[in-house]
Amino acid sequence: MANSADVLNHLLGHPPATPYPLAYNYLVPNLKGLRNLLKTTDEAKPNDTSISENGAKDLPTPPPSPKKQEDAEPAPITSTQDPNEMPSDTSGLHDPVKSGPSSASGNQTEISLFTAATEAFSKANTNCSIAESLERCKEIIALAKSNSIRVRGYVSVALGCPYEGPDVAPSKVAEITTSLLEMGADEVSVADTTGMGTAPRTRDLLKALSANGIANQDLALHFHDTYGQALVNAVVGLEHGIRTFDSSVGGLGGCPYSKGATGNVATEDLVYCLHSLGATTGIDVEKMAEIGSWISGELERPNDSRTGKAMLARLRT
Repeated sequence: MANSADVLNHLLGHPPATPYPLAYNYLVPNLKGLRNLLKTTDEAKPNDTSISENGAKDLPTPPPSPKKQEDAEPAPITSTQDPNEMPSDTSGLHDPVKSGPSSASGNQTEISLFTAATEAFSKANTNCSIAESLERCKEIIALAKSNSIRVRGYVSVALGCPYEGPDVAPSKVAEITTSLLEMGADEVSVADTTGMGTAPRTRDLLKALSANGIANQDLALHFHDTYGQALVNAVVGLEHGIRTFDSSVGGLGGCPYSKGATGNVATEDLVYCLHSLGATTGIDVEKMAEIGSWISGELERPNDSRTGKAMLARLRT
């Protein structure tokens, strides 16, 4: 199987054909990681052949991308004129001029970095205190912005910690989120890593973020579905004015430091829910269900999307 460097070089040198540009988001654990990414980005060129023959063979073939129609309109993005409209592009493409570096295809490279809302989880996940983690983030963000790379911050365990329990202080989450934004992060995803969040506590957290002067457009919400509350919490966020939500096809994911934690809310389930509420996403949920089924098969793991499984069962009868 191809290693991470091979995959990165392949994506940058051989971007897949898609109707619209994509944003490739890379997790950067430290300054060295970002420097390595910058080096690889500089070295990767269109038609680059750095990936090995065996590595290329080992990359799975995804379902074909839908063909771009000549009269196709761009997928809708967040609009202040329509409160029900959702961003359908990836987060790094809201402002492509500021989201470099890019390949010849127009695809963008952006990075993500993590900190946590509790000291115990920060120690377990990043082997440092929250304060030390923020200092690392500051250096990474500075280098990223000097290279015109969009930065996405994450605040883990914002609604419950496997070590310190469910009562994480909303004021602490707001303080850390503010710090990341002041450092230059373009967006911060507030994450319910353990899935312990409930509707009332999600509402309280959003109120604390707003009280700290944080604008909704600078936030994303990230809900794991461990206790089956992810969609409920997402609707609370939607009612509050949040328009960016993390999800994963087939409900992929988990957390090695939180026993029993499942993946993110399934994209298929979230999109179906949003459409039922009248939101416009620009996403074909049936195509998304096919992707969820495909990747679950490739990874030899169960498909955790109830919407995806139901849709495919209906389509195949």
